[in-house]
Amino acid sequence: MNLALLMTYIFAILILLLTPGPVVALVTGTAIRFGYRRAFATVVGTNLASFVLIFFAALMLIGVVSLDIFYLRVLGVIGSCFIGYMAIQSLQTISTVAKNDEKNAGSSKSGMLQGFITGISNPKDILFFVSLFPQFIAITNDFSTSIFTLSIVWMIFDITVLSLYILIVKRWLPNKHNKGMEILSSLFLLVIAVLGVIYNIYEMVGLD
Repeated sequence: MNLALLMTYIFAILILLLTPGPVVALVTGTAIRFGYRRAFATVVGTNLASFVLIFFAALMLIGVVSLDIFYLRVLGVIGSCFIGYMAIQSLQTISTVAKNDEKNAGSSKSGMLQGFITGISNPKDILFFVSLFPQFIAITNDFSTSIFTLSIVWMIFDITVLSLYILIVKRWLPNKHNKGMEILSSLFLLVIAVLGVIYNIYEMVGLD
């Protein structure tokens, strides 16, 4: 195993995961509003999305799938629009009564689905798995072993980092700041969505 390449991969995914993005904003916002159960279900959903992206990256590496850059930009626009929709929906419902939140808190399936859709449409993750992930495939001499190793390492650090975010907002964030943090997370998602749409449309126009 190429340990130097492995450490570089770990450093790269840590930078990616620690940098605030749609997934972090969604997970922290979910933790604040609905609690641990749905937040961790959301993390499971984002991890499933990551494995799907890894699967497609592997298919691209072996030549089964060829993804045109134009369609990647289209996917980026669609993903950004969905993230924007979620942000607006969240802002509209922040003022709902606590009883409704408690009613929705047990819906782990909804959290998992939301996490999956956000993860699969996250422009940051798409670019990482399409552009950077293939650079680390030489971590071992066997393709299957490399994919398995890279996937497991991603899962471990992804769950660890996102769980840390959940613990921070639930244990160390004073309750009086919960609503403000939730609004901030939603606004951050909205800004990312708008910038994502602008960037991808600009790149699509540049391809013509």
